Amino acid sequence: MKSKKILAAVASIAAIASLAACGGVKDDGASSDSNAITIGTTDKIVSLDPAGMYDNGSFAVIINVFPFLFSQNYNSSEMSPDIAADDGTWNADGTEFTVKIKSGMKWANGHTLDSKDVKFSFDRVKKINDENGPSSLLANITNITTPDANTVVFKDSVPFDVTLKQVLGSPAGPIVDDEVFSADKLTDADTIVKEKAFAGPYTLTSFKMNEAASYAKYDGYKGLTPAKNNAVQVKYFADASNLKMAVEQGQVDVAYRTLTPTDIDSLSKNDKVKVVTGPGGEERFLTFNFKIQPYGEAQKDADANKAKAVRQAVANLIDREAIAKNVYKGTYTPMYSYIPTGVTGQVETFKEKYGENGKPSLEKAKKVLSDAGVKTPIDLKLQYNAEHYGSSTADEYAALKSQLEQGGLFKVDLQQTEWTQYQKDRVVTDSSNGVYPVYQLGWYPDYSDPDNYLSPFFRDGNFVNNGYSNKTINDLIVKQAGEQDKTKRLALLKQIQELETEDLSTIPLLQGAQTAVTAKNISGVTLDASFRLRYASITKS
Repeated sequence: MKSKKILAAVASIAAIASLAACGGVKDDGASSDSNAITIGTTDKIVSLDPAGMYDNGSFAVIINVFPFLFSQNYNSSEMSPDIAADDGTWNADGTEFTVKIKSGMKWANGHTLDSKDVKFSFDRVKKINDENGPSSLLANITNITTPDANTVVFKDSVPFDVTLKQVLGSPAGPIVDDEVFSADKLTDADTIVKEKAFAGPYTLTSFKMNEAASYAKYDGYKGLTPAKNNAVQVKYFADASNLKMAVEQGQVDVAYRTLTPTDIDSLSKNDKVKVVTGPGGEERFLTFNFKIQPYGEAQKDADANKAKAVRQAVANLIDREAIAKNVYKGTYTPMYSYIPTGVTGQVETFKEKYGENGKPSLEKAKKVLSDAGVKTPIDLKLQYNAEHYGSSTADEYAALKSQLEQGGLFKVDLQQTEWTQYQKDRVVTDSSNGVYPVYQLGWYPDYSDPDNYLSPFFRDGNFVNNGYSNKTINDLIVKQAGEQDKTKRLALLKQIQELETEDLSTIPLLQGAQTAVTAKNISGVTLDASFRLRYASITKS
């Protein structure tokens, strides 16, 4: 669900070796490996501390350097033990989940890795509760105990929680060194790297935020996916055009996130590279700030019925098919549900309720506003971010502006902000009503379960932080997470989607596949539905 403006399009290998001189962490020699895999990306890192990130760019680093209790199998949504020694067991009433972890493990700095680190890691995520962090994923975990150095017991508020193992392998699940990380505040990247607080497939040997990073294989890793290569370098690009040029010219071995649809189409015809595709769990959607949207709770003319009418009018005017075809050339497809196509429990509730079978309807939009007594045109400030969501986003939101202004119902003020500021400005907190009335967000699933398209968005304490709360929906989401009967769970999932389609705290727009472009001599690039590019499987011939 989960970028900063960088100073240069790419840092060369030589620059990596001198990072210490410009505020980074010194290279210990791994980057000199001529067989190192070089990866290019336009994604940006928000935080190297797992408690402070819930974005794809940061998780791309974290999943490769920190261990988890459970990890997702390659080419599968199934979870297997990573540093766990077994699959875990529930007690008789399904309220406690006990996991044994492997013995004799060490962090790269020599510290002991045991159950204390596991408890510490989850406790600090909840305690820090960073506004851009993954704490919402841990809502069901009420307590953690460690009877001995190799045993962890999770107390869960949802009996036989069907999502727990997935959560333990999600962005909320990285295990960190309790002797390096702070228990109650975020730990800075320099400290993490200098203290070698890593125990995943790799260690970071040098790091310059959003410019370059060097990874070395960690031989002490005892988890699911040991590295098949000895070293990886990652270069961060300013834009997709530079990334495309780099993979065409052999400056990077793998280009992953984010090339434009036009670039992907062009590269697919280039016999010097390979295009690798993966399943599509990505979602792009509009978010309404319930405090400051037109007629929102903090506005002088606050009116809940009029505010809902505004959201419903927007839903009636959107033409998803036009955006998917004209902007994304079919690399994204229309999304008419909160759960994407191909995921259990998906129901296309938006086709049933808004527009005309997926097409926009100006008449329905006019009627819902008229019935609520809303005067038109409505001034609507709409925020987006092409830096993080790709350069085609500008065309996407220009198209949305045009669609919403059809018939004169809305007057749209389209704006964008630098990503790190965007992440701060968008959220509603105890001290702020947020800055953007309506804005863009994207979502890359944490795990392949329908719950991951519901809990992070609509449960109390969700990551969206848009001032929305509905007790009925909250309780139904909790109930479905513990429902063992598949038929009953499907009924609950349908009910949640129908109720949320009425409320419209967000509006789903598009879902997309994922794509990487590699050199011909690169193998093992695997893209799973949770948008995790794990470096360990990649080899160069």
